[in-house]
Amino acid sequence: MSPDNPFLNASTLPFQTADFSKIKDADFKPAIEVGIRQQLAEIKEIAENSAAASFENTLVAMEKSGLMLHRVNCVFNLLSGANTDSILQKVSEEVAPDLAAANDAIFLNTKLFKRVESIYNQKEQLKLDAESKRLVEFYYQRFVLSGANLSDAAKDSLKKLNGEEASLDAKYTNQLLAAAKAGALVVSDKAELAGLSDEEIDAAATAAKAAKQPGKWLISLQNTTQQPALQSLTVRATREKLLKASLNRAEKNDSNDTRATILRLATIRAEKAKLIGFPNFAALTLMDQMAKKPEAVEEFFDRLVPAATAKAQKEAAEIQELIDKQKGGFKLEPWDWNFYSEQVRKAKYNIDEAQVKPYFELNSVLQNGVFYAANQLYGLTFKERKDIPVYNKDVRVFEVFDKDGSSLALFYCDYFKRDNKNGGAWMDNLVGQSKLLGTKPVIYNICNFAKPADGQPALISFDDVTTMFHEFGHGLHGMFASQQYPSLSGTATARDFVEFPSQFNEHWASDPQVFKNYAKHYKTGEPMPQELVDKIKKAATFNQGYKLTEIIAAAALDMQWHTVTAGTTIKNVDTFEKEALTKTHLNLSQVPPRYRSTYFLHIWSNGYSAGYYAYLWTEMLDDDAFAWFKEHGGLTRENGQRFRDMILSQGNTQDLATMYRNFRERDPDIQPMLENRGLVENK
Repeated sequence: MSPDNPFLNASTLPFQTADFSKIKDADFKPAIEVGIRQQLAEIKEIAENSAAASFENTLVAMEKSGLMLHRVNCVFNLLSGANTDSILQKVSEEVAPDLAAANDAIFLNTKLFKRVESIYNQKEQLKLDAESKRLVEFYYQRFVLSGANLSDAAKDSLKKLNGEEASLDAKYTNQLLAAAKAGALVVSDKAELAGLSDEEIDAAATAAKAAKQPGKWLISLQNTTQQPALQSLTVRATREKLLKASLNRAEKNDSNDTRATILRLATIRAEKAKLIGFPNFAALTLMDQMAKKPEAVEEFFDRLVPAATAKAQKEAAEIQELIDKQKGGFKLEPWDWNFYSEQVRKAKYNIDEAQVKPYFELNSVLQNGVFYAANQLYGLTFKERKDIPVYNKDVRVFEVFDKDGSSLALFYCDYFKRDNKNGGAWMDNLVGQSKLLGTKPVIYNICNFAKPADGQPALISFDDVTTMFHEFGHGLHGMFASQQYPSLSGTATARDFVEFPSQFNEHWASDPQVFKNYAKHYKTGEPMPQELVDKIKKAATFNQGYKLTEIIAAAALDMQWHTVTAGTTIKNVDTFEKEALTKTHLNLSQVPPRYRSTYFLHIWSNGYSAGYYAYLWTEMLDDDAFAWFKEHGGLTRENGQRFRDMILSQGNTQDLATMYRNFRERDPDIQPMLENRGLVENK
């Protein structure tokens, strides 16, 4: 590796953040390879230490190991997800098995596990503080669930499966990104785009030109099944083409077809679970989650499915009534839903998205909404830093200051869609917080909002506004991290807890005090008229039967794929999917899953395998927690401080169910979630 490789040493920039002005694609692979070798040498020294195992010489030493590998991986994960190219994609596929093998070399190391087990067995006598005791439990469980108790032969089999799975994970991500790009809808006749705004049509023309198809119009695919343009397109044939492009993006029998990849991934995961001693992969995965077992998730779904599907069917009947009234002469199909439900919404609430968007200019939402709420609740302030290098011109960087004026974190935001960016929205760290390592958090938020044509304002929907608050909620969870050990810091919690702070933060988007501070017309600066505000509030539970059913359907698909037992042969992805939805009473023809199996990035490559239910599980937590705020005066610094102290700053330092119970003073109640979704009447 070159001595001037930027990953060789910690960055000298503020917060040790990545210096994107010095990082080149060619730096990653050698840095990852050297980083792996360094960490494995450190782990070997820990495992073979002749001194008796102690908390300091084993677990603290492990926490300090692999710093270079962690440094390069944090940057690589950001760029390969948000700003990738063919070189990074190739590196991703090449290093995936090496990274998996390195992980196995740690967690399947017999000598190392014996040291960890020894510490675990005497944890009550070691007089450890609560966080250190939690670290002991964390490592012991991680080793066991990784297969540390297996025979050498079984470990060898597991290593092969892990390596193959890692390669397929990377392959799947690259296939899906290419499939989405190739699957974009291109039209030659502008008339086919009737219903879109002039700005949206201009953006489609710009996108087509960038794709070397001048004189045409291109609508890119978002990661979800439904596409934003389906709400506005008046030509039914165009809507059908767009939705089918979305549904079938990764099923074209070409190099981007993901079906063979996911069939093999499902098989590998079932085989891994059997080796480690679990009936299926979901049972293995849920052991360290709040839910603990697949049956708990199924029981949770059972409480939601009947109410959700019943409401979706009522909504479908309402839409069909409108189609018939307009003498449409056709039966409601999935590509019609958003278009006609928008008309039903306008008729019921007299609200038009075109009326609403001018009040949601992206920068105002960020500065006067997201940042303002964080200031009112937690006392944070923000200053833009234009002196810190970024990886794309659309990226902005802010320094975050705590309530006492001290520097707390760096925050990067990257909001606009690009063809070389994965779909969806997410948060992660470029630098994690740790008192042991002396590091403060560097956080980023990634979204995929439509980029306006040059000179046009970035006007977003209220759904996009909610997404900004959501991802910043993850950001707050990372910024307020105050842990000794990196493995327990910030958002390093169970999946069915980690979405709680983010979904909780969504509530402030519609808080009256926050809303009036950011919802101002981009031209006049006038606040949104109260009449329109009231309409948005009244419409909040509209279409919730559809929205909840599509997300439960996706979560159910995830659980069905990951409760397959080893030895089961699945020949056809589409047949499996249909049978899975029928079995779970979610096979509604007009309500396709939010993600079909073939483009479900969360569960095949983003770490949410057998975990997509977490978004709904944590919705129960966040709605219940927000009910506490409403009971105690709402948006106040005192309430914000309590939430920060008891939830946001705790990381994974205690049992998560206990953490929630301490805050709420009881177990979570599903009733506020059902009320917020409009599935039951408010108490």
